[in-house]
Amino acid sequence: MDITYLRMRKDFVYLAAVMDWYSRYVLGWRLSNTMDSIFCLEAVEEAFSYGRPEIFNTDQGVQFTCEEFTSTLENANIRISMDGKGRWLDNVFIERLWRSVKYELTYLKEYETCSELYHDLLDYFEYYNNRRPSK
Repeated sequence: MDITYLRMRKDFVYLAAVMDWYSRYVLGWRLSNTMDSIFCLEAVEEAFSYGRPEIFNTDQGVQFTCEEFTSTLENANIRISMDGKGRWLDNVFIERLWRSVKYELTYLKEYETCSELYHDLLDYFEYYNNRRPSK
């Protein structure tokens, strides 16, 4: 799991996503205009509808180290793995996802509203998960 920001015409929003490392499938995602843990937990809950992993990897951001987030994983008997400081390579698959989202979608259009971006992301992740060529 990771968070990135997405540029809009007059503002920006945060995108959190949970990705399966094996399939590269985006299991859950949420947008927010604040960097709190709530939208991250909502993305995790969506991802849990597909199953529960043995290990859950994030960086060391405050959203992922707060009690509410870590206890959610611990209560589900999921081991927590956190990247080392400055180790973007530890989470390279989701970093590649961010590049794809930005270059294939958000850099091509100036979004006026979060709702407009949300609906384009719905379409994009359906394409990314189900129709995008793997190689």
